[in-house]
Amino acid sequence: MGKIHKSQRRKYEDTMKNLKTQLRLALLPTLILLACTAAYGQVTPSSDAHTGKATITEFDAPGAGTGAYQGTAANDINEKGEITGLYYDENTVGHGFVREPHGKFTSFDAPGAGTGYGQGTNAESINSEGATTGLYVDGNNVYHSFARAPNGKFKTFNAKGAGNGANQGTLGENINSSGEIAGYYIDGGNAYHGFVRKPNGKITTFDAPGAGTGSGQGTLGGSEDCLSPTGWITGGYIDASNVYHGFVRDPHGNITSFDAPGAGTGAGQGTQGGGIDPDGKIVGFYADGSNVHHGFLRTRDGKITTFNVKGAGTGSGQGTLAENINVKGIDGYYVDASGVAHGFLGAHGVTRFDAPGAGTGSGQGTFIGPNNPANAIAGYYVDGNNVYHGYLRTP
Repeated sequence: MGKIHKSQRRKYEDTMKNLKTQLRLALLPTLILLACTAAYGQVTPSSDAHTGKATITEFDAPGAGTGAYQGTAANDINEKGEITGLYYDENTVGHGFVREPHGKFTSFDAPGAGTGYGQGTNAESINSEGATTGLYVDGNNVYHSFARAPNGKFKTFNAKGAGNGANQGTLGENINSSGEIAGYYIDGGNAYHGFVRKPNGKITTFDAPGAGTGSGQGTLGGSEDCLSPTGWITGGYIDASNVYHGFVRDPHGNITSFDAPGAGTGAGQGTQGGGIDPDGKIVGFYADGSNVHHGFLRTRDGKITTFNVKGAGTGSGQGTLAENINVKGIDGYYVDASGVAHGFLGAHGVTRFDAPGAGTGSGQGTFIGPNNPANAIAGYYVDGNNVYHGYLRTP
């Protein structure tokens, strides 16, 4: 991700998602590590803003570092309650993990992942069968994608056209119940392109109409929650003026672009698709002309409703960031006037929450991942020392 991934398409998150963005920086020789160990989180009741109490279980992957910008980040949760993500060890080397519903961890490294500072493996998405996808960075600073079966067997792959220079390559972001993988790649000119990989390994690449072709422009699939069970994909693209636009791609390859009402038209502003549900509804966020962020919900017929969470800041880089959607509804996080992040559920009758150990300084707080059909949420928080920790919130 680094300065070319989420921090470029979401510049306002450059600090707040330092853990994940560092993994996309630079990176040495191959280490294949598969370690299995058990650990259990601390269960703490958490008061919601409107709906009483939920339970938040905080956890750290075994071996996670305890220094600033080290620690554990949960990226996704499946129907069974299995969680995947990454952690940085005391040397700031990244490792993937799967956490079982009762707290047992399996950590892993993709074949070819580097072992130096900022190197390693990031597991981004987990499907209903427990298969994961993500990316790793090799010793030449090139990104590669992987598919990991529930039994731990890896397949690594690269999209045709992916660059092989530093900070180029292939980034797997989503895996659905049929084993399809969606993501994007960065070519030799540092432009972005989408891809979808079938379970048989066939990769189809695509570009949204209107996507720019210059460095830092192009088509970006969203993370973790942007590929539906039937193969619909959402995300965003950056045009030749560096403005963001949302898109949705159907299973036949037809792409529709869209902009939320009120989205800014300046460089770094615009619309980003964040998640898609089985019915084709899309949730996401946009940056207005003052660089304030707002959530939106787009129905399958193209109608867009915008919203803001109470307590969201109204300054540049602040506001509401809707990230995920499923049959239970919407989740995301908002950034208040002090630059602190907080989780939320729902666009109307919103439930707001914070992980008990979340920090209260700028760039700290509670960040959110997808909600599963039971409305359990996996995410991470940044504490007062800028250390990252995973959490599981259950209703």
